[in-house]
Amino acid sequence: MPRTTVITGASDGIGAAAAKMLAYPGDTLVLVGRSPSKTKAIAEELDADYFLADFTELSQVRALAAALAEKYPRIDVLANNAGGIMGHRELTVDGHEKTFQVNHLAPFLLTTLLIDRLAASRATIINTSSAAHKAMARFDIDDLDAEKRYGTNAAYGNAKLANVLFTKELHRRHGDHGVNAAAFHPGVVGSNFSAESTRAVKLTYGGLAKRFMLSPEQGADTLVWLATTQPGIDWEPGEYYARRKPAKTSRLAQDRALAVQLWEHSAAMVDG
Repeated sequence: MPRTTVITGASDGIGAAAAKMLAYPGDTLVLVGRSPSKTKAIAEELDADYFLADFTELSQVRALAAALAEKYPRIDVLANNAGGIMGHRELTVDGHEKTFQVNHLAPFLLTTLLIDRLAASRATIINTSSAAHKAMARFDIDDLDAEKRYGTNAAYGNAKLANVLFTKELHRRHGDHGVNAAAFHPGVVGSNFSAESTRAVKLTYGGLAKRFMLSPEQGADTLVWLATTQPGIDWEPGEYYARRKPAKTSRLAQDRALAVQLWEHSAAMVDG
C-alpha cells in the first residue's frame, strides 16, 4: 500500500538526507521546512509535496497541522525532525524560550493536533532527540522557559530530554490506539543545526570540526530504519534508539511522573 511520510526540518541536514532516502516511487513524501528556497528545491528534486512553517510561531504549526489533515487522508509516518541549538536566551512571539519551543513545543503541538489521524493510520512517529539529553540537560519542570537559569547547552539538552519524555508518554497514552512512537539519537552530525547559536557553538559544530562528524546521510540512517521497518517486530515503541539499537537514556528520561507533568505543562503552554 502506498504510504504518506511527513518530515519536518526537511530543508537541510538529516531531514533532507532522510527525505532523499525515503523518496520511494508510488509513496507520497511531504517535506516541511522553514526556508522557501531550500525546501522548494529539495521537493522539486524528489517530486515531493512541501509546506513552509517556522516553528518559532505556534500559529504556523497550527496552520500546518490543519493543512496536512485536509490534504492527506492518512499519514503513515510523522518524523518530528525540526530543531536546533540556539544562542543566547530569546523568547518567541508566543512567549516561550526559543530552543524549547522549536525542539519540543512545536512538534508536541503538531503531533497532538494530528493525533486522531495518526492513530487511525496506525502511524509511526519519530522524534529526533540527542545524547545531549544525558550530558547537557539541567531539567526543571517548573522553569521550562528558562527564566531562572539559562545556558545554551543546557537549553538544548533540556529540549532533547523533553523529546524522549514526550515519546514515552505518547506511547503510554496512544500506543493502544495505533500510534507507534520512537525517539532516536542521530549521532554528532556535521550539519547546520547550530546556525543560530553562539560563535563558540558554531565553531564546535561547524567549520573544520565537520570533518570528524557523521554525514547527514549517516545521521539519518536510524530515522529511515524506524520509518521503514515494523514497530513491535523490528523495534519497540516508546523507546530511544541509536545506531538502530535500543540506547541507554538518562535517569530522568525514565521518570514516568515527570513525563506526565511535561505533557500537562506542554499542553498548557501551547493552548490557544
